[in-house]
Amino acid sequence: MRVKTRALVTAAGLALALVVSGCGADDGDGSSNGSGGNKKVEVFTWWADGGEKAGLDGLVAQFKTDCSQYEFVNGAVAGGAGSNAKQVLASRLQQSDPPDTFQAHAGAELSDYIKAGQIEDLSAQYKEWGLTTAFPKGLVDSLTVGGKIYSVPANIHRANVLWANKTVLANAGITAPAKSLPEFFTQLDTLKAKGIAAPLALGKDWTQQMLFEAVLISDLGADKFNGLWNGKTDWAGADVTTAINDYKKLLTYSNKDRDTFDWTDAEKLLMEGKAAFQLMGDWEAADLDAKNFKDYSYSVFPGNGDAYQWLADSFVLPKNAKNAEGTKCWLKTLGSAAGQKAFNVKKGSIPARTDSVATDYPAYQQAAIADWAKGTPVPSCPHGSACSQGWQGAVGSAQGKFSSDGDVASLQKALVAAAKQFAGK
Repeated sequence: MRVKTRALVTAAGLALALVVSGCGADDGDGSSNGSGGNKKVEVFTWWADGGEKAGLDGLVAQFKTDCSQYEFVNGAVAGGAGSNAKQVLASRLQQSDPPDTFQAHAGAELSDYIKAGQIEDLSAQYKEWGLTTAFPKGLVDSLTVGGKIYSVPANIHRANVLWANKTVLANAGITAPAKSLPEFFTQLDTLKAKGIAAPLALGKDWTQQMLFEAVLISDLGADKFNGLWNGKTDWAGADVTTAINDYKKLLTYSNKDRDTFDWTDAEKLLMEGKAAFQLMGDWEAADLDAKNFKDYSYSVFPGNGDAYQWLADSFVLPKNAKNAEGTKCWLKTLGSAAGQKAFNVKKGSIPARTDSVATDYPAYQQAAIADWAKGTPVPSCPHGSACSQGWQGAVGSAQGKFSSDGDVASLQKALVAAAKQFAGK
């Protein structure tokens, strides 16, 4: 997801030392990491706390039932919503010391691993496990690169969700979600007048990219937004300039310390009533529930209409994995109806499979399942479904600069340059 700052690199270096020290050629019990006696399956993620950890725990429980001959090893690296983990993973792949499987975002983000020859083709497993029919055709098409499929998605998340503190809104006399950006600006002004200094809670890096993309969807519409990633929409266009200016205005309603906040820090402002709104993916539902905070509501970001900005957490089979058969058992569980239910009920996302029962899920997921069925899919760059990791990094750097200087022309120029450099790669 993210911008790699010096602080994150330092943290990742420490995490790398810890992970590598525990993943040598000998597991300490006399069994080798070769194909013969190894029963351990190291699953590398950034799911270390909150609803993400709860979802992982649910999936692990199902894995232990389905694959009792193998032992789950938690390779999670916390911090930075994936930034730290990606630093560690890159180093391990370069050293030919991959985990048995690792988390990645389905879509364009996988292109980096595919081109580097770091992950295996899973097309045969898709047919064997019935996944080509269990997953929607559009999703399978999105996962297919050069006629091959390289990952198994655990879920579908929605990125363009606006979360709200119901009590704060009620105290300000706001009774319905805004349907457009102008209406949203009016609500934010009302909240400021009621004493809420920063009504829009916001974090750093990828969280700012998410907010900007939601504004782009509102100002460009779903089709033209999709065109930004396939070359049909010009990043230098006047409508993009309008969106940047609207985004700049939104920043004036956010907390001034946003560049030091992770998404959970911003979420805390919402929970404490110091903010009224937060734009965040729907993993927030599970996280708020896990923290026993019930005073929240949710709606699509104002002006986004039926656009469903999707992303999917997926897992791969790395080349030279120490336990390829154990990894396949993990991936089979991950793609199964039972595995997807065990994971998604707790994670706050919805299943990638089409045969899941909506009533098995809490209220938010039921609404999301209905919206996914009728909505217009649009991808996410910070979450990998729209663009490569290089493109993510370039956009993140440009937006980090913009958060400080507010230079509209400079940001648009940087976005044009990023598209020119990375589109089609």
